[in-house]
Amino acid sequence: MRYEKKITESTSDKNLIGNFMKTNEELQKDVMEEIKSDPLLSNIASEIGVTAKEGVVTLSGLIDTYNKKLAAERAAQRVMGVKVVAVDLEVRLKGAGSRSDIEISEAVKNALKWHTALNEDLVEIKVDDGWIYLDGVVEWDYQKKAAELAVQDLVGVRGVTNRITIRSTTVDAKEIKNKVAAAFHRSATIDSSNVKVDVSGNKVTIRGKVRSWAEKREAENVAWGFPGIVSVDNQIEVDTEVFSTF
Repeated sequence: MRYEKKITESTSDKNLIGNFMKTNEELQKDVMEEIKSDPLLSNIASEIGVTAKEGVVTLSGLIDTYNKKLAAERAAQRVMGVKVVAVDLEVRLKGAGSRSDIEISEAVKNALKWHTALNEDLVEIKVDDGWIYLDGVVEWDYQKKAAELAVQDLVGVRGVTNRITIRSTTVDAKEIKNKVAAAFHRSATIDSSNVKVDVSGNKVTIRGKVRSWAEKREAENVAWGFPGIVSVDNQIEVDTEVFSTF
């Protein structure tokens, strides 16, 4: 049986919120409440185990769809003070949710075929024991992400591995750096004074400290939003301490 443990992290070691430190118990409670408040997870919230230690949150247990597994991870990331999310949830399909690999393959093909952002001929599909593998080459990162989003909530899916790559083209590194920095400056979500940009060839590296996963994720999305970029190395740390004196 295929099973993956996923960890998303930053390197900050403190769990300071405002001018006080959240205890492990408080952080655990906040994550549990956030999971419970998610409409997709409310009826199974009690089945998801949550532990917290110095900003590191671990989610564990059995869950009946891959989409709910992703939703649980996103819920934990929304909580202020969370710096690492270790996803130790196993997708175990129940009777009505089980599908053969052939059925899932057909569903994936249809999902990609009817997606306006995608050319289905550019995406290769493999399904093994309910796990979807996506391969191919596309022009933009949003197309790569769209392919994964299109299939992750299909019935019978236990997981998705997205191996689609972005077609490499010649770019002006200085121009891209200036455009990314300008986009950060325009953003209502990102504090551009705390995020730095470097561009080498077709690779963008972003560094700095932000106060939430939402801000970190938005910075990465902005960096991907320019043609020719094939890699974004997001080294941003989620560290609320930098804002604690505001």
